[in-house]
Amino acid sequence: MNENSAVQQGEAKARSGKIRAILAGGLVLGVGATVVLAAWNDSEFGAGTFTAGSFNLEGSVDGTAYTDHATAGTAAPLSFTVNPSNLAPGDTVYAPFAVRLDAGTTSPATVTVSSAADGPNSANLSYSVTTPGAFGCSSGDASTVLVPAATPVGTTPAGITFPLAIGTSPAAGAAVNLCFKVTAGANLIESEVSTVTWEFAAASTS
Repeated sequence: MNENSAVQQGEAKARSGKIRAILAGGLVLGVGATVVLAAWNDSEFGAGTFTAGSFNLEGSVDGTAYTDHATAGTAAPLSFTVNPSNLAPGDTVYAPFAVRLDAGTTSPATVTVSSAADGPNSANLSYSVTTPGAFGCSSGDASTVLVPAATPVGTTPAGITFPLAIGTSPAAGAAVNLCFKVTAGANLIESEVSTVTWEFAAASTS
C-alpha cells in the first residue's frame, strides 16, 4: 500500500466515524423530540353537595300552641266538650285537634290515620273524625267527613289519609283541623275505663 492509499483509508475511516456520530446524535435528538411532543393532558371535575331536608309533624289541642307528640306515651290529651269520665249510653262527646308541618319542614306530606283502644268499654264506643275549616267542633259541625260515624274505636277504615302542605319560610305549614266525636253505645259498662289513641302518621311526598 502506498502512502496515498494509506492516507485515503484514514480519511475514509474518519468520515465513517463522523457519520456514525452524527447518526447517533440524530437518534438521540429523535428520542428527545418524541418526549417533547407528547400529548397535552388536562382534566375537569364536577362535585355536588347533598344535604338532607327537615321533616316534623306537630299537633295542637287549642289551635294556637303546637308541640310534638311523637309517641303514644306522649299523646296530646284531647279536651272534650263534655266530661268523658261520666259517660252514659247514647252520650256523644267532642274534642278538637289540629296538625301541621313545622316551619323547618322542607317536604309536603300525606298523613295516614289509625287508632288503637284498650279497656272493657272499647267494644261499646264508636267515633268519627271530621275536618272543619276552623279550629273547634260541635254537634252541629257540618265539616268534611274523614272517618265516618259509628266506626268502632281502635279501628280505622283503610285508606284514611289527608295532605299537609309546607309553609313559606319562616312560617309553618297550614294546619288541618280535626274534630273527634265519640259516642257511647247502649251496652256501656258502668265505671269501666277505656283509652283510645289516634295516630297521625305523616310521610313526606317530595
